[in-house]
Amino acid sequence: MNQVTYLNNQFIIAMPNLADPNFFHTVTYLCQHNEEGALGIIINRPAEMKLGEICEQMHISYHSDAIAETPVFVGGPVQQERGFVLHTTGGHWDVTMAVSDTISLTTSRDIIEAIAAEEGPEQYLVALGYAGWGGGQLEQEMLDNTWLNTPYGKHIIFDTPIDKRWQAAGGQIGIDINQLTTPAGHG
Repeated sequence: MNQVTYLNNQFIIAMPNLADPNFFHTVTYLCQHNEEGALGIIINRPAEMKLGEICEQMHISYHSDAIAETPVFVGGPVQQERGFVLHTTGGHWDVTMAVSDTISLTTSRDIIEAIAAEEGPEQYLVALGYAGWGGGQLEQEMLDNTWLNTPYGKHIIFDTPIDKRWQAAGGQIGIDINQLTTPAGHG
């Protein structure tokens, strides 16, 4: 029997031929991947709102222009009304899942309150919704050459300009993602 390799704490990069508008040219950070499926947060699709608007909707006060202008991301097409904060590990939040020793995913209001008060994690990305796959679905999509997996890079999530993350993720393994095409015999 084949050993399944799970891709927790890795990026999956949409291949150039992936036309689904939810995933076209995206980089998704996989927070959870097991026999039951996968959950990831798209890290390069800004939403049409800023963190200040989220705070206002949640009746959370903030006093920083930086907070007001922090981009919010479309984390994926599932539960887009729900907030997810991908962040450097540290702090104690009500609902947090450790993805690795250095990255966690939090879904509770207390982290947004801490960020608004400038007492939150050192680095963070706020997303609405997530990308999800049922058991075996992501594995099949990988076999169909829909995605390329690469190691996670903290600098890509938090320090790389949003419009450069897709290329930077591929560049981690020496690939110019723009040059990839569908392999012969597939598609």
